[in-house]
Amino acid sequence: MTGVPARARLPVPEGFSIAVEDEPTADVVALFARRFGHPLPGCPHHVVARVRADGVSAPICYIHFTEHAGVLLGGGACIDDRLLRRLDAQVRRALKAGGGPYQASLRWAVAHFAPRFPAIFGYCGDVLAERADRAVGFEPTGHPHLLVYFTRPLDPSERERLVAIAQAVGPF
Repeated sequence: MTGVPARARLPVPEGFSIAVEDEPTADVVALFARRFGHPLPGCPHHVVARVRADGVSAPICYIHFTEHAGVLLGGGACIDDRLLRRLDAQVRRALKAGGGPYQASLRWAVAHFAPRFPAIFGYCGDVLAERADRAVGFEPTGHPHLLVYFTRPLDPSERERLVAIAQAVGPF
């Protein structure tokens, strides 16, 4: 798929927001550490989805993005499944109707970053995450785990060149 996804509002609950955070807060750092077992990488773009729970805005999804040789590399996606289970059933249904917190966050990130990058790459080894990636418009590259979203029409040789750049990085 090529092109920026529609910025149409998806059915998400009140109190759900997505933004790039320059400095991740302690609760975001803790979410990442719980999921991956190591500290948050020093990536420049931290996309965080937050939801109001128990009167507090808490991170429910995190994805990091790094610029590399003219493309954007996305990884480190995680969801706070404990928070998701604690949410009111109506809020959970609304999030699910929007594709879930990860898909909503990824869709937002693609729309946000697409004007600046011809391609956004994801490195994905999780079947459920790949399903969400594909729903947003990412496509296989022919390399294991490496997916791409081309944000504009590109000739085949340019597509191949950009894929080679991301492939050379290895897992990210």
